[in-house]
Amino acid sequence: MDLDQLAALRTPEGTDALAAATEVAGGDPLAAAARLRSAGFSAGLAAAALTQAELRRRAGGKFGPEVGAMFLTRAGLEQATRRVVADRRAARLRAAGVRTLADLGCGLGADALAAARAGIRVHGVEADPVTAAMAAANAEAAGLAELFTVECGDATAFDVTRVEAVFCDPARRAAGTGRRIFDPNAYSPPWDFVTGLAERVPRTVVKVAPGLDHALIPAGAEAEWVSVDGDLVEAALWCGALAEIPRRATLLREKQGALTGASGGAGIPCHQLTGAGDTDAPVGPVRRFLYDPDPAVVRAHLLAELAAELDATLADPTIAYLYSDTPTRPPYARCLEITDVLPFSLKRLRALLRERRVGRVEILKRGSALEPEKLRRDLKLAGDTAASLVLTRVAGAPTVLICRPVTA
Repeated sequence: MDLDQLAALRTPEGTDALAAATEVAGGDPLAAAARLRSAGFSAGLAAAALTQAELRRRAGGKFGPEVGAMFLTRAGLEQATRRVVADRRAARLRAAGVRTLADLGCGLGADALAAARAGIRVHGVEADPVTAAMAAANAEAAGLAELFTVECGDATAFDVTRVEAVFCDPARRAAGTGRRIFDPNAYSPPWDFVTGLAERVPRTVVKVAPGLDHALIPAGAEAEWVSVDGDLVEAALWCGALAEIPRRATLLREKQGALTGASGGAGIPCHQLTGAGDTDAPVGPVRRFLYDPDPAVVRAHLLAELAAELDATLADPTIAYLYSDTPTRPPYARCLEITDVLPFSLKRLRALLRERRVGRVEILKRGSALEPEKLRRDLKLAGDTAASLVLTRVAGAPTVLICRPVTA
């Protein structure tokens, strides 16, 4: 999309085209395009409207009902922060006393809009002209144009002395191709600029990929990993006066339509596990109950802290499964009761499951090269009962655990 197409979509005719495209989004694209053209819309306007309608349909789970008035790009949608995460981050900034914020590389404006909703005045900077125009349009549609202003320019040239805090979400996809970038030095803005912000601005937050190498975390920064409904979605570095503890795993829930759990300390309910992240969990034998930790806990290197809370141990120092003698239902891990521990053997496992009339299996794995779907086919299941299979290693040996969920 270019600026002319965006301008066309913001006209009364463009609004009508978007409404018509919304009705047919998700169906056959050729039939949808033909329907819009038969309604009198030009081919170019119809194509632009259908693209926006499809992107909005995909983005509903990330942005909520407000997405119906937003303008999106594919690359911007991929990197944009989920609303539940952005709102919590904004609440934490507001609770820290932040009143003015620079969003360097604001993209479509998801984080800036959240900050503006929290009452923070945001100066957004975006290098791509179309994306910058979309961010401004999204601010206007949300009624937040007075609190969130956007300029198209180089984030590295912004005068950070104008604001009390900085948020930066460096682009992690290559311009033009959309391919994911894994080398932080190839981010835009570059990594040395991003980490240098913490030395120039007393309160800096940097959104990073959840797979960030811990060695890249700046000294003194708080590293937070965030999961939503068990899906690890991002990590953030809280620097300067915003850093509270070395490592934090934050677990949010939104499947029921609202967050649940204990207060996260910034007005947004959530579950959090914190610690130094620099100790190892103890190792012991397989015990009666297995705990599968949330990926945010694993990436934050907080297994030792969770093990202490559960009185649990690892059965293999390289595998992030914890074992305990007592069952609980902590928010940070799923609990399974182990009924059998077997050295992995397809023949033996198939025979045992057949004997128990197991026809449905859930397959979990850590530290195993086996492909779950191939194993499911090879097991040739037939029966009316269910089981959970955990493919893992115990003291370095390939092992399968037959389990059942702990539900009470």
